[in-house]
Amino acid sequence: MNKEDIIKLPKLDLHCHLDGSLSKTFLENALGRTFTVEELSVSMDCNSLVEYLEKFDIPLEAMSTIENIKAATVDVMKSASAEGVRYIEIRFAPLLSVSDSMKTGDVIEAVIAGINEGSKLFNIHGNAICCAMTHHDIEESKAMFKVAREYYGFGVAGLDLAGDEANHPIGEFKDLFKYATDLGMNFTIHAGEAGPKSNIEGAIEYGAKRIGHGIAMRNDERLLKLAKDRQIGIEMCPISNYQTKAVGKNETYPYADYIKRGILATVNTDNRLVSNTSITNEILFLQERNMISDSDIIQGIRNAIEVSFASDNIKDMLLKELN
Repeated sequence: MNKEDIIKLPKLDLHCHLDGSLSKTFLENALGRTFTVEELSVSMDCNSLVEYLEKFDIPLEAMSTIENIKAATVDVMKSASAEGVRYIEIRFAPLLSVSDSMKTGDVIEAVIAGINEGSKLFNIHGNAICCAMTHHDIEESKAMFKVAREYYGFGVAGLDLAGDEANHPIGEFKDLFKYATDLGMNFTIHAGEAGPKSNIEGAIEYGAKRIGHGIAMRNDERLLKLAKDRQIGIEMCPISNYQTKAVGKNETYPYADYIKRGILATVNTDNRLVSNTSITNEILFLQERNMISDSDIIQGIRNAIEVSFASDNIKDMLLKELN
């Protein structure tokens, strides 16, 4: 399958951070200054997740008003649509943008408005995922989840936990995800990227429908079987996983192995700007290294449709486009 064929496929992006996916043009317009690619993106020489996360300061500075948050969301929808993505779940941490002039609900509404406008303009469907951050107070995160619940099914499709996974084991968040379960909301959890495989097991135990990254379970037969048996979606982000050193430079990426095992693995971007990527680039990256076959590509899209938080109508539409 060549690049043109990949672009034509009706792709999904289920793990895409809003702040890490803004275009250089958007940031320059929003902040009124110019940036080099090096200021906004990392290369394969990036040393760690901590270094990678330093690139988020500039985008967060640009997301300080309701208008900018909405425009930022439209910008990501435009970038995704341009490479043939038909459905995207844009995740963001509302509490990172809350200020004296912006409440949690304002931030969420701005993202939903951006998704709705982007859908109309660019022939792409989308939903929002609201992220709690590992460094935020649990009670504050619960309060954010409660506000997000008001928009559930009306633009918000689920919840997430992101941040410094290595220093915040999953056990710290048991109450938070019991609360998410009580709210009746779908959730995904970042686990097994920079942290141990026990975080993945805990996330599954707490009721996560999907796992963000899920790299740390690659050599654990018991955990791989658990993920398969529970039909857990694995949101894999190859380029960023090599950049953050979740996967070593000379190691084989585990995506094809997960697919072979019948695990619901998917290919995603993580951060379109910070990793300088797209779904097409992610697939080409694996293809150039002989780590993905054409059937693996198609199966990943099928998996993404199955584990997405989209409505049944959109899932049916996407399946028809794929077949």
